[in-house]
Amino acid sequence: MRRLSTPLRRIALAGICAFAAGCASFSPDGGYAGVRQFAQQRTGDAIPASAPGTDTGNVEQQVAALLAKPLSAEDAVTIALLNNRGLQAGYAELGIAEADLVQAGRIANPVLSFGRMKSHEGVEIERTLMLPVIGLLTMPVATRLERRRYEQAQLRAAGEVLRTADATRRAWYGAVAAQQSAEYMEQVKNAAEASAELARRMALAGNWSRLQHAREQAFYADAVAGLARARQVRTLEREQLTRLLGVSNPAAFTLPARLPDLPGAPREVHDAEAQAMGNRLDMLMAQKELAGLASSLGLSRATRFVNLLDLSYLRNTGETGERATGYEIELQIPLFDWGGARVAKAEAMYMQAVHRAAGLAVDARSQVRESYSGYRTAYDLARHYRDEVVPLKKRIADEQLLRYNGMLISVFELLADAREQVVAVNAAIEAQRDYWIADAALQAALTGSGDAAAAGTATPRAGSAAPGAAPAPH
Repeated sequence: MRRLSTPLRRIALAGICAFAAGCASFSPDGGYAGVRQFAQQRTGDAIPASAPGTDTGNVEQQVAALLAKPLSAEDAVTIALLNNRGLQAGYAELGIAEADLVQAGRIANPVLSFGRMKSHEGVEIERTLMLPVIGLLTMPVATRLERRRYEQAQLRAAGEVLRTADATRRAWYGAVAAQQSAEYMEQVKNAAEASAELARRMALAGNWSRLQHAREQAFYADAVAGLARARQVRTLEREQLTRLLGVSNPAAFTLPARLPDLPGAPREVHDAEAQAMGNRLDMLMAQKELAGLASSLGLSRATRFVNLLDLSYLRNTGETGERATGYEIELQIPLFDWGGARVAKAEAMYMQAVHRAAGLAVDARSQVRESYSGYRTAYDLARHYRDEVVPLKKRIADEQLLRYNGMLISVFELLADAREQVVAVNAAIEAQRDYWIADAALQAALTGSGDAAAAGTATPRAGSAAPGAAPAPH
């Protein structure tokens, strides 16, 4: 058996050492542990211990247990993090980034070429073993670059987790409020139907004019339309929550009858802007991007003149049978392209990232201030409706009922005051919903997830009663 020649042994030894130094392997969980850590530090939600999709049977059992009882906001978030298909598809990006990292830590395979030429004098054989030297030299830099990209992918995945949790929480508040409004509008419609029938009978008896009768019929018609709109809003909100939960049927879960009560006092957030700067995932991603582009810029500058360097070992057999060995170095000569364009592109991309990060910092500070202002305003409005407006409307209705029982006012005046109470109750439901959505928006602004710009001020629901919608039930 022929022993390898000294040059070939050196090339093989260099390749083995480089392979041993740069060989990378995949993590057992695909990088999910880092994602879970990032997300867990920024939210109080129960982040699944294992990546969704890894244990389907266990996930189905957990989801079924949570769906068997009235769904709370925390349970809804847990189901979404376990069962949301879009979130699970996003983890594939993490796997792609990890594959790129592992690939960067492995040297390119050597190239073996074999040539055989036959002439009248005999057969000539050429053998070449080529090793990409430039890849070996730049492997440490390339590996660091891919590691930063992998860390960015982990931050993006953690951001998707937080965005899914935020969207699910908002959808839950919207669905519960829509259900609450629809049930209330059902009562309003029934009361309006009864008053319309009373008006019809009084008009037939000659006790009411046609104008009064028409007014009550119009109120009843408005109540029917308001109930239809409220039911449609309830369907839309419930379907949105269904999509986020990843369940196939909106009837698979039940919601509580009403929204959670307001807390005794609004939460105080000290140094909110400083917290956002150190805690937001988008700011951390921008920092990783800057570090990665800085490394990429250094690599571009280092290889601007030479980006192709291959070393080959040759072993040829001539036509007469004699053997020849030697080396071959393939080097790109920077004659026409001096690499200036590649360096200029890398510098432009780096400066682009610098300005983008600076703009992101300005936007983040503004979003935190806006979200906190919206949160405090929503809390004050919800408490105002709970402590002032609704009790006053109820007190007025009770006083009017006493006067009606004492035959001091007519039933028409009693119904007019009851209609104003309907407006106050619907506005109170919306104010309570807006508070909880504003609370979620503030959390999103502090963590850089979700639509942080939305301070939680929601548009009025279609089921809200107009000032002349219908009388309230008694």
